[in-house]
Amino acid sequence: MSNLNYKKIFVPGGNGFLGKRVAKKLKEKNIDFLSFSLRDGFDFRNFEQTQKLFEKEKFDGVINCAAFVGGIKFGYEKPGEIFYNNILMATNLMEAARLAKVERFINPISNCVYPARLTDDFKEEELWTGDLHESVRVYGFARKASLIQSWAYHQQHGFKTLNLILPNMYGAGDHFEEIRSHALGALIMKFVEAKKKSKPEVIVWGSGKPVREWLYVDDGAEALMRALEIEPTIEPINIGVGKGISILELAELIKEVVAYKGKIVLDKSKPDGALHKTMDSSKMKKIFNWQPEISLKEGIEKTVKWYINNPNNTKI
Repeated sequence: MSNLNYKKIFVPGGNGFLGKRVAKKLKEKNIDFLSFSLRDGFDFRNFEQTQKLFEKEKFDGVINCAAFVGGIKFGYEKPGEIFYNNILMATNLMEAARLAKVERFINPISNCVYPARLTDDFKEEELWTGDLHESVRVYGFARKASLIQSWAYHQQHGFKTLNLILPNMYGAGDHFEEIRSHALGALIMKFVEAKKKSKPEVIVWGSGKPVREWLYVDDGAEALMRALEIEPTIEPINIGVGKGISILELAELIKEVVAYKGKIVLDKSKPDGALHKTMDSSKMKKIFNWQPEISLKEGIEKTVKWYINNPNNTKI
């Protein structure tokens, strides 16, 4: 384990879904940190502003939670914005951290960086064995670029990055809107609203066959915290539960939790996205000596409860 004693951690994107959880855990551990997002007036697409912040605050660790991302509809409708925003934010933050001699940069990455052709649990060594799926090509490429940047900086400057590959996260405080939500959040919104309005059916996009892995956001934040303490490695590490669930099975589970009595109708005219996205997490278990603790059903119950109790605060 690392013996680093962090004086100040920076959490870019700290007002976002994952960033809020990371900030909460840092506070609980009495670790000094700063947490900024675009809504605070800090634009990480602006390198000069980003560099000045790092020079002023003298961070010794970064947990980067800044991202511009959404579900499959969001990806198809805003590819240019997704590319521009994510490439600039990630590149500027890592360069500013390097120049400020930050001791460790924690870099969470979506599992959409894996090739579309893979049908078994993704292994880290398969990362470069094929093309990305069209539905996530832009965001996946932008995040994959940060892997290359971290490798290049490690080779030339000895910069210490931990690249953690995570599946879709969900939980209380998630996006609950059709364009921005991932499938799980969108389905919770649909089933709760259908029950409230006594609708006879809920429309689920696609064939229902694609398999996805889901990680409760608090477990994701815990993994990022633990990455502050493990021995640094430039090789990426999968973080996840190591198993998936089909979209139809997920819809049926949410229907059960919500206690909705209507029908599920599949709209096969809508895109499925990649057919399989689950990861092999054996490396994580060995290195972290830990695995996610919140089951899918427990996490969905927590998320549904939050959504029902926060009708006017359903996005962040």
